[in-house]
Amino acid sequence: MERHDINALAARIEGPVLLPGQEGYDEERTGFNLAVRHRPEVIVGAARAEDVAAAVAFAAAHDLPVAVQNTGHGFSVAAEGGLLVTTGRMAAVRVDPEARTAYVAAGARFEQVIPEAARHGLAPLNGSAPHVGVVSYTLGGGLALLGRSHGWAADRVRAMDVVTADGRLRHVTPDAEPELYWALLGGRDNFGIVTGMEFGLVPVARLYGGGLFFDAGRTPGLLEAYGRWTATVPDEMNSSVALIPFPEDPQVPEPMRGRHVWHVRIAFTGSPEDGERLVGPLRQVGPRLLENLRDMPYEQSAAIHDDPPVPMPWAADAAFLADPDGDTVRTILEHAGPGAALPAIVELRHLGGALARRPAHPNAVGHRDARFMLAVLTPLTGISTADAHAFLGRMFKDLEPWTSGRFLNFMGHGDTADQERTRTAYTADDHQRLTALKARYDPRNVFRLNYNIPPQTAR
Repeated sequence: MERHDINALAARIEGPVLLPGQEGYDEERTGFNLAVRHRPEVIVGAARAEDVAAAVAFAAAHDLPVAVQNTGHGFSVAAEGGLLVTTGRMAAVRVDPEARTAYVAAGARFEQVIPEAARHGLAPLNGSAPHVGVVSYTLGGGLALLGRSHGWAADRVRAMDVVTADGRLRHVTPDAEPELYWALLGGRDNFGIVTGMEFGLVPVARLYGGGLFFDAGRTPGLLEAYGRWTATVPDEMNSSVALIPFPEDPQVPEPMRGRHVWHVRIAFTGSPEDGERLVGPLRQVGPRLLENLRDMPYEQSAAIHDDPPVPMPWAADAAFLADPDGDTVRTILEHAGPGAALPAIVELRHLGGALARRPAHPNAVGHRDARFMLAVLTPLTGISTADAHAFLGRMFKDLEPWTSGRFLNFMGHGDTADQERTRTAYTADDHQRLTALKARYDPRNVFRLNYNIPPQTAR
């Protein structure tokens, strides 16, 4: 690219256009996961949909691959060269209480939507961390905190504004461009950059939630007991269990300091009385280190998982899992329990309920029949990415007899983000359909710096 090409692009862009070495370039390219940083030839800090369209058209004209980033939670592969579109400046949020909908621009986060919706007794289908971007989370499927009660976030999408690989801005609905609608919801950023999204809200003002904390060394059968318990609960009960190796750190509450701890997370949309009754069997599993279950306004639901809002480096992988029986649990604990080769946070999320139902408007989100989703995260503090990926590879290889495929929202980066793993997020028929649609909407695979779905080649 010549300097006059960059100047011509900048003249069309309301936001900043940044090159390596310029002030603001490093900050702009850095996302939440500090283990991955893009190194693009040019960054377009989009301030409006027209900026995105101009950036994509420019990239196509100069044969550059395109990556898109909002918060940077869902990194897949680092952009070495190419063009990076950042969307954080496009942060508008509008809630329509009569229609029970919200419209968000590409850079909005759930922490903006939740309080706006709560004013009207409504809630979005956000995940456990409200500082995550709305659009990328939803395009990956969106495993909601209240998923068993209300389904996947992708199933609530009514319309999207998207820039496709030809630089064209399209308005996509289930009736207008239904094929692109189907592919975007589950196919993430393989088919374009979504600049705005309208989705339905749910009538939730409060819930009964919080956590139960157990010493893993004193409750060896907790995971099996949790699996049996999940078979008895109604769809209003949303839960997960995490195994967390807490460090010897004064900032960690004393009962959990230096221990491997089971953290059972509860988000129940029924009454507090019913919640107390349903949680009762879990309290019998063993002595609790701590408990903080309570009735709470939905605005405080982030306290249930208490995901840290501070950027950090990590490696991760995830897969859908069958019931946690003895062999499965032993395999998990051999890799990630006390005495593990590397520290790892393991979480098992209970699925089913509304997550298993067909949406009113079909989309590409797969594995709706799965009972659980297993996610493993390894912090990269003093640990190399290569060692973490080798650790994750061994663990998920040994778990293959009980797993059924990946889930884009929780897949990691680099070695855990290749095309073969991405393929397993879908049924064979859906993946074939996605590659055919990729050939129609992005035949040159401009949007390939992601969990990539390649265009179908001519036979």
